[in-house]
Amino acid sequence: MVKLMEKVIFADHAATTYTKNEVIEEMLPYFNLKYGNPSSLHKTGIIAKKAIESARQKIANIINAEPGEIYFTSGGSEADNMIIYGIAMANKDKGNHIITSKIEHHAVLNVCKKLEKEGFEITYLSPDENGIISPEMVRKEIKNTTILVSIMYANNEIGTIEPIEEIAKITKFKGVYFHTDAVQAMGNIEVDVKKLGIDALSMSAHKFYGPKGIGAAFIKKGIKFSPLIYGGHQENEKRAGTENVPGIVGMAKALEIASSNLNEYNKKLITLRDYTLNRIVNEIKDVKINGSIKDRLPGNVNISFKGLDGKSIALMLDIKGIEVSTGSACNSEILEASHVLKAINVNSEYSYGTIRITYGEENSTEDANYIVDSIIDIVKLVRKE
Repeated sequence: MVKLMEKVIFADHAATTYTKNEVIEEMLPYFNLKYGNPSSLHKTGIIAKKAIESARQKIANIINAEPGEIYFTSGGSEADNMIIYGIAMANKDKGNHIITSKIEHHAVLNVCKKLEKEGFEITYLSPDENGIISPEMVRKEIKNTTILVSIMYANNEIGTIEPIEEIAKITKFKGVYFHTDAVQAMGNIEVDVKKLGIDALSMSAHKFYGPKGIGAAFIKKGIKFSPLIYGGHQENEKRAGTENVPGIVGMAKALEIASSNLNEYNKKLITLRDYTLNRIVNEIKDVKINGSIKDRLPGNVNISFKGLDGKSIALMLDIKGIEVSTGSACNSEILEASHVLKAINVNSEYSYGTIRITYGEENSTEDANYIVDSIIDIVKLVRKE
């Protein structure tokens, strides 16, 4: 049996967050008291159905959408696939060209690869050195056969926030649908789909202190898309399968809490982020901050150490009771430089020595100091300084 250390500092919130007690309490009755199948016509089923529709309304209100534009999924990856593949299949009579970027999550990149095999043309835009996708570049690549642009709201590795509103204005003018993977943005950035001009959006509950295994897709009314899963009539016949009622209820509660506390939460995370970055840059030689300094997720610290190995640093930190990552949790076992770091042209001397620290609400300045002190000790040890 693995014995956990008494003190563990979890600083990998971009990978996941814990589920808040208030969220769990909201979910519990739907496991063993209000356990009906929402498709049943009896009272127990109707109670479950009402809980889903209440959650749908809450989420719609938070992002300024209509309830009928929210479709529940198993998470962010399914939402990305549902939107991109679904829109492509339903609109291929209009064109076969899709624009995305080289720094997207693999849930987007791999569905695009799948579509390429099925005859679609995919343009992969290159970001600048800060990870920013130029709206003007999007404009130049749109052509008569373009049916969809998919650019993530905020990058899961380097934390760069993209100019989503500007891109959306371009796609609207050109008559092209615009999707954003907002998995990292939700709970960290205020999202208003009407103000931003977004046609479709993906989210996942476990990134904002909700349960794992539940997500949602926002798809604007009037946009045609084909289902990925066929079966019953659930989710307006767009996503078959008995609904995860506890998960849906928990997701809505988690997003409600996150939205009500967003400014205070961000202020705390920005303080921890900047404090960590400043200490590392000022106290360690040969380091590189990856991603935009200005347009960056509040709690994201992605930094490279010249000549070192990021996985070794992460493992040595783990021994000290500090949990960080080397990039996306979905690709943590791949022994190569991140596709995101390659896309922003980080030199290989630095890219292999990258770690990602992502703070959450339970972290403190004391945690940040211990993390930086530990990194300094590790770097000195490995470099034999």
